[in-house]
Amino acid sequence: MTIDHLVYAVPDLKEGVAAFAALTGVEPVAGGSHPGGTANHLVGLGSGRYLEIIGPDPDQPGARPRAFGLENLREPRLAAWAIRPDDLDEAVRRAREKGYDPGEVQPLSRRTPGGVLLEWRLTRRDDPAAVRPVPFLIDWGGTPHPADSGLPQLELESLTASHPDPDALRRDLAAVGAPLDVTQGPEPALRAVLTTPLGPITLH
Repeated sequence: MTIDHLVYAVPDLKEGVAAFAALTGVEPVAGGSHPGGTANHLVGLGSGRYLEIIGPDPDQPGARPRAFGLENLREPRLAAWAIRPDDLDEAVRRAREKGYDPGEVQPLSRRTPGGVLLEWRLTRRDDPAAVRPVPFLIDWGGTPHPADSGLPQLELESLTASHPDPDALRRDLAAVGAPLDVTQGPEPALRAVLTTPLGPITLH
């Protein structure tokens, strides 16, 4: 299992990126716009991983993006994470055999500010949950990986989860091949500790 990226959802992209830069001392770079009304900024996390800061696209006014609960989001949160299996379709098959359905595999794309079209496939569930502690699966195919594009760097020190039913979450994580330290908590939550030039910070 390889962590591909973490998803940090923000209600206002410009304000969210500025707040993240002030918190960490590192300025994320623009990633691009997605069909459906979202856009992102990125920062590397070392070892082929990155953090995606995603929010409503200011260049698509009027759009009401539903991804990662953005439609009703009021404050930033670590909403999801993705893993990169060696074989996406096989990983989905195995997970279903073990009792967890990662969702249908769908193609997505975005265009970078430089005009390069990035295309990938990922699993998508019709899941209204605000935080998704079970990762979605992603395959970049022949597209250059975003983490290899000279991103400014932070270090991912740890990623953990909490859940009202830790054993159930551990079973679902095992089904997709994504072991994670899980503790009991009142609601599903993700927690990432990052090493930054301004010291360690926690996203949740």
